[in-house]
Amino acid sequence: MREIVHIQAGQCGNQIGAKFWEKMAMEHGINEDGSYVGENALQLERINVYFNEGMGGRYVPRAVLTDLEPGTMSSIRSGKFGAIFRPDNFVNGQSGAGNNWAKGHYTEGAELVDAIMDVVRKESEGCDMLQGFQITHSMGGGTGAGMGTLLVSKIREEYPDRIMSTYSVIPSPKVSDTVVEPYNATLSVHQLVENADQCFALDNEALYDICFRTLKLTNPSYADLNMLIANAIIGTTCSLRFPGQLNCDLRKLAVNMVPFPRLHFFLVGFAPITAKNSQDYRVLTVQELTAQAFDAKNMMCAADPRHGRYLTCAMMFRGVMSSKEVDDQMMNMVNKNSSYFVEWIPNNLKASICDIPPAGMKMSSVFVGNSTAIQEAWKRVADQFTLMFRRKAFLHWYTGEGMDEMEFTEAESNLNDLVSEYQQYQDATADEEDMEAEFEGDMHSDEE
Repeated sequence: MREIVHIQAGQCGNQIGAKFWEKMAMEHGINEDGSYVGENALQLERINVYFNEGMGGRYVPRAVLTDLEPGTMSSIRSGKFGAIFRPDNFVNGQSGAGNNWAKGHYTEGAELVDAIMDVVRKESEGCDMLQGFQITHSMGGGTGAGMGTLLVSKIREEYPDRIMSTYSVIPSPKVSDTVVEPYNATLSVHQLVENADQCFALDNEALYDICFRTLKLTNPSYADLNMLIANAIIGTTCSLRFPGQLNCDLRKLAVNMVPFPRLHFFLVGFAPITAKNSQDYRVLTVQELTAQAFDAKNMMCAADPRHGRYLTCAMMFRGVMSSKEVDDQMMNMVNKNSSYFVEWIPNNLKASICDIPPAGMKMSSVFVGNSTAIQEAWKRVADQFTLMFRRKAFLHWYTGEGMDEMEFTEAESNLNDLVSEYQQYQDATADEEDMEAEFEGDMHSDEE
């Protein structure tokens, strides 16, 4: 029931995905070759949200692994959990997209996309009741950004009524992995605004900060960052997989979190995150979890929620706890920080409680917030884009693949519109005077 098809595109998406499946297998008691070794019956009750049951009781992830070069795939195949995936679900090209969005979206990616869609279709048709798709990718590269967004739009075309949720790694403020990141990210946002239902924004710098500050790791690697992301992804779907007092699924999340169709980019936080040496000293309470999850230092995206206002939030708790306590804490949070919530949405918070905690923890929580502060991230990308595009730097790589300059201009104006839309709702108030003036104007015109 209510299955989810997972797709990972590009090197970044595949590395996050590999970590995610490692955690997911651990949570459901599945070992490296797909056989069940857990001891709790609840682990198998709704395992079919993410796994298909194969021959001889083997559990196979419902994952489609795609890339335009074979390197990342080979390392997953030879990795710890490589044998768990279905060999047919590895779809890769040979030439690579070379950090070029146009290659991923129009030339190399377009050649491979039919083969990928066949695998996606096959996985979807094997479902009883498909809930939706989740895709992990980055926005700064070529494959994850170009081919990732192409896949999103193709899937949207074929399954318009299913939830499309993306976990997108957006460019960091200071650290940049590629020079043409602003181009790739702007072109990707242009697609995601139209075709995704919910988009969880993550960025490396914010994740590094969490590793330094909170986890006290001196030199964090991508594996540590991906672990944090995997925890957040797993937390958003726990109610689908385990019984709870108050359930939440991808559609409920989308309905409660997206007040306007274009504003579906979320900040994510996970709690508890504690350093190894101070783990024995922490006290896990609902209050502690709520405080840490709401903390600005805990957001996995470099946008400070204190610089904007929350349109809506969701808190997903896991573990044995009293629902009254959760309600009290939520109420307390909104009352204490009322200036950070828009007043024209009376109840900004959605809570859900799942009874089964993650492996090795007593309780945990995932925070998802739709904050107008995320415009900081988009503004940054838009400014960098403008600087390069004004001089038409690097443009020949994109036009050489058949893209038109017009498309860049459109993407830029779409991104600027998105930023100003966020600003407009951040400044909007619930004052009745504005509305009354409008109504009176209408009344007079009617009387005349």
